[in-house]
Amino acid sequence: MSPLRWVFLGLAIWGGIQPMLYFAPWIVENGFDLQAMVALWKANDMVTGIYWDLVISAIVLTVWVISEVWVRRNWLALLAIPATWMIGVSCGLPLYLFLRAKPVR
Repeated sequence: MSPLRWVFLGLAIWGGIQPMLYFAPWIVENGFDLQAMVALWKANDMVTGIYWDLVISAIVLTVWVISEVWVRRNWLALLAIPATWMIGVSCGLPLYLFLRAKPVR
């Protein structure tokens, strides 16, 4: 495996763990209350701006993954979509780059 793939894999793992250090305690305390989470994401203009930045980035990444999978037939790369929407772009993007960097046969 190339050094670059190792970097992407490491970043995907970090991007999966770091957000969960914040999400998990909140979910344990409040339960999986989607309405409460969205309310917090829109608590002020700064947080709302970050929220929309990440939502738009996740949409763009999803479209990119689907369009590339369609052409390359690298079906495993579709795993980046649930990683993006369930964890975040910080996990989904490097995971996709890791899966995309695999030699195509």
